[in-house]
Amino acid sequence: MQQSDVTMSLRTLFETIAKALRPAGLAPRRGRLRGVAGAIRAALAKFGIAPRNAPAGPAATTEAAQFLDRSFTNAAGTRAYKLYVPASYRATPVPLLMMLHGCNQNPDDFAAGTRMNELAEAHGFLVAYPAQSARANGANCWNWFRAADQARDGGEPSILAGIVAEIAAGHAIDRRRVFVAGLSAGAAMAVILGRTHPEVFAAVGAHSGLPYGAAQSAPAAFAAMHGGLAQAIVGWPPLRAANAAARAASMPGVPTIVFHGDHDPTVAASNSDAIVAQALAPKASGRLESRRLEPASALSRGYTSTAYTTPQGRPLVEQWTLHGGSHAWSGGSPDGSYTEAQGPDASAEMVRFFLSQ
Repeated sequence: MQQSDVTMSLRTLFETIAKALRPAGLAPRRGRLRGVAGAIRAALAKFGIAPRNAPAGPAATTEAAQFLDRSFTNAAGTRAYKLYVPASYRATPVPLLMMLHGCNQNPDDFAAGTRMNELAEAHGFLVAYPAQSARANGANCWNWFRAADQARDGGEPSILAGIVAEIAAGHAIDRRRVFVAGLSAGAAMAVILGRTHPEVFAAVGAHSGLPYGAAQSAPAAFAAMHGGLAQAIVGWPPLRAANAAARAASMPGVPTIVFHGDHDPTVAASNSDAIVAQALAPKASGRLESRRLEPASALSRGYTSTAYTTPQGRPLVEQWTLHGGSHAWSGGSPDGSYTEAQGPDASAEMVRFFLSQ
């Protein structure tokens, strides 16, 4: 069979299927047809008869990527999640990144806003996007402010750690390179996971989040968001009694990268300092550098980046303070909510930090 004949046959086949299904409202999406086309082309290629116009390079591999709908249940409850498997995945151990959305968001929204799937394609890792349920929280916030959800053996931390175990059971995951990142409430929960499950998560990324143990109730959460407990943790005059700093210092810490806008009206930027203080407390580390960089273009804003390393030179903590930044993912896409197009690119910097571990 000639290559041109194969191309024409495939096109005719797909158009015939779509035409037959359309009157019943069942016409497949264009993306799904492309996925079928890619599979058929891949099979034909093994026999040396791939169509002349078959896409090559990145376009061909993107058709093989998957964004799967999954669900996990344990004694603490059930949560849906989406799993992005890049086209380059070949069942050899790869890193896994868990992304925790903020309030009033969902996995699709968060994936679009952070563009993390694009980075997964470029670097060859899997991405899990757990979804908070409306039943667990009416605003789809992770319950970082409840004592039951700050413990290792129950609540949402056990569900999220269970999702990692479930993914690892069905995919080749490098368990030494499992990371977690989040925005706002998702960032606060990511910090909790780094404390409660350090053997699961090798590093944490927190964007516009709060430190471990910042609150034990919903009213206390609002005080913490405005910086009350954060001031106590970093050593300023405490606004209320709390032992979160002592508790965090007694728990194992994991490498952490923190982003926060200094004009955030929702979660005070002092919470960023508190996350860093907790991450550094169990470690002996020295400051590598501290510098303020002005925006190089209209697409980037000024920021202060401070990095800490272990005595062996391993990246331990990075803090990025975004000058003029709001309560939004830095360098994000307008396709998602709570994003700011101006850089630096938080997603790219987090991936760099994670993969350096």
